[in-house]
Amino acid sequence: MKPIHYTIVPKQPAAHLFEVTVTVAEPDPAGQRFVLPVWIPGSYMVREFARNIVTLRAFSETGRKVRVEKTDKHRWQAAPLKGALTLRYEVYAWDLSVRSAYLDDTIGFFNGTSVFLSVLGHEQSPCTVEIHPPAGTAYRSWRVATALPEARGTKRYGFGGYTAPDYDALIDHPVMLGEFELETFHAHGVPHDIVIAGRVAGLDMPRLGADLSRMCEAQIALFEPKSKQAPVERYVFMTLAVSDGYGGLEHRASTALICNRADLPVSGRTEQTDGYRTYLGLCSHEYFHTWNVKRIKPAAFAPYDLTQENYTSLLWLFEGFTSYYDDLMLVRSGLITQADYLTLVGKTVGGVLRGNGRLKQSVAESSFDAWVKYYRQDENAANAIVSYYTKGALVALAFDLTIRAQTGNRKSLDDVMRLLWRRFGRDFYHGKARGMAEAEVEALFAEATGIDLTAVFAHAVRGTRDLPLAELFEPFGIALAPEPDKSGKPSLGARVRGGTDSTLVTVYDGGAAQKAGLSAGDVLVALDGLRVTGANLDALLGRYLSGAKVELHVFRRDELRTMQLKLDQPEVARYTLALSSKSGSAADKWRERWLKG
Repeated sequence: MKPIHYTIVPKQPAAHLFEVTVTVAEPDPAGQRFVLPVWIPGSYMVREFARNIVTLRAFSETGRKVRVEKTDKHRWQAAPLKGALTLRYEVYAWDLSVRSAYLDDTIGFFNGTSVFLSVLGHEQSPCTVEIHPPAGTAYRSWRVATALPEARGTKRYGFGGYTAPDYDALIDHPVMLGEFELETFHAHGVPHDIVIAGRVAGLDMPRLGADLSRMCEAQIALFEPKSKQAPVERYVFMTLAVSDGYGGLEHRASTALICNRADLPVSGRTEQTDGYRTYLGLCSHEYFHTWNVKRIKPAAFAPYDLTQENYTSLLWLFEGFTSYYDDLMLVRSGLITQADYLTLVGKTVGGVLRGNGRLKQSVAESSFDAWVKYYRQDENAANAIVSYYTKGALVALAFDLTIRAQTGNRKSLDDVMRLLWRRFGRDFYHGKARGMAEAEVEALFAEATGIDLTAVFAHAVRGTRDLPLAELFEPFGIALAPEPDKSGKPSLGARVRGGTDSTLVTVYDGGAAQKAGLSAGDVLVALDGLRVTGANLDALLGRYLSGAKVELHVFRRDELRTMQLKLDQPEVARYTLALSSKSGSAADKWRERWLKG
C-alpha cells in the first residue's frame, strides 16, 4: 500500500486552529471512509474528539471539490472518484491537558488521536506527516519535539517530514511545538531527551538529566537485568510547566507531562522539595508504562478499538502496579530515601482508607467501570468507588510482600513483571502482538513465583475487605499505625472546598454531616452563630470536643436551613510507617532487599 500522507499547520494560533490534511493515493472505489478516535489510550473515557473539527472539505488531485458526508458523530465518507483524494479540515485546539490538543501564540501540542483522521482500510499503511510552523517572524524560534522518526532531510527538532509504520504508531507519538529547554542523557546507552516548555526561572536541566538517568536505568535493569536493553531506540519526556497543573500520559517512546513550574529544580539549590519529588514520581510512573501497558497489554487493548470503550478488569495491574513501582523505583535508584518512600506509602494508605467506596467496589470492578465511574467522578465518589491507581498500588504491595514472605525473599513481584515482559511485551511491536487474557493472570503469577496466590487474588483483587498491610509489613520490620489529627479537632465527616469557599464537596458515609442531613453542595454559613469560611472552619472546630452538639446554618441552593450536628472523633491525619521494635537483622535484610531491589 502507498503511504497515507498528512500535513498539519498551526494555521491561526490566536484562534487555536490547526489545519490538517490527509491524502489517500488509492481511495476506496466505493467511496473512502474516515474516522476519528473517540478516546485516547491511557485515559479511559470517551472524549468525542470529533467535536473539535470545525470545517471539513474534500478535493480531488486536480483540486476539484468532492462531496463528503458525515455518517455519524465521528465518521465521514467521500464520494467515489478516480485518483488521489485529500481531506482538508480545521481542528479547534484549546485543551490544556496531556490528552488532546492545544494551540496559542506561545505553544502548540497535539496527540494524533485528536487531529489525524484514520483512513478505513488503510490502518496498516505507512504514514508520513509534514509538520509546518506558524506563519510569521514571531515563530522563528519555534521547534518540534516528538519521538516520531524524522524523514530524510528533516533535522531533529526541526519542522518538516516525519514517518510512522502505521496509523497506530502515528497516533502514539505526541508532538510539542514552540520554544523549550532541552537536555539529553543516556540510560544504558539509549538517548533520552527532556523537553520543558513554559516559563521557568533558573531551571536546572543538568540535574533533571542526571536524576532521570538514574531512574530510567533502574527500570531498564528491572525488566532486563542481564542485557540492560531498553525497549526503545530513543525516548522523549515532554513537559509543559504551568502555574498549577499535574498530569501525564504514556506513549510507546515518549510521555506528555504537565507540572507546576515551582516543582522543577532550581540551579544552585540541592535540596529536594516535595514538589520535585512528586515530579520525579510522575516521570517514573509514565516511564514504567513503556513496559507495562504500552507493550505488556491486556487482551482487550491488543489491538485498541478507538471507536468505543474497551473493557478490561485488569487496570489494577496495569495502572495500579505502575503506581506501586513509580515511587519504588525512585528509592531503588537512590533519588529518595527509604524514609521518604515509607512516608509516600503511608500517604497512599491514608488516601485509600479515607473513603467507604473501598468497601463496596473491588479493584477489578473499578477497572471495568473506569469508563463510567473513575473518569466521571461526582460528589459521591468517595462513598461509591475505589481507585484502581491507589488501591491497585496497595494490591501490588500486598502481592510483593506476600511473595517475598512465602518464598523467604527469593521471589518477588519483580519476577512476575519480568515474566509478563518476556511473555507479552518484549516482542509486542516485532510481529508478536498478543495481549494478556484475564483468565491467564493467576496462572502467570504462580508460574513466576512458584506459590499459590489464589487467596490474595480473592481478597485483594476481587474482594472489598481492607488489606492486612500491618501484618504484611511485620516480617520487614515495619510498623503501620494511624496518626490522628494532633490538634484534636473534631470532624464534620465532610470535606469542605477551602479558601474563602465553605461549600461541602464530599459528605462521607456514616459521618456527622450525613447524619445531620447535610449534602454535598451545601454552603456553610455559620456555626453556633459565628460566620464560617473555608479559611476559619478548622479554627472554629478546634474550640470543641468530639461529641459536642453544634448548630449549623447552611444554604442549600437559595434556601437557608438550620441543622443540629454531633461532631465526630478527629480524623486520621495520616498513616505512618516506621521501623518496629521487632526490627532485627533478618527483618533488616528483607527490607533492604525489597527496597534496594
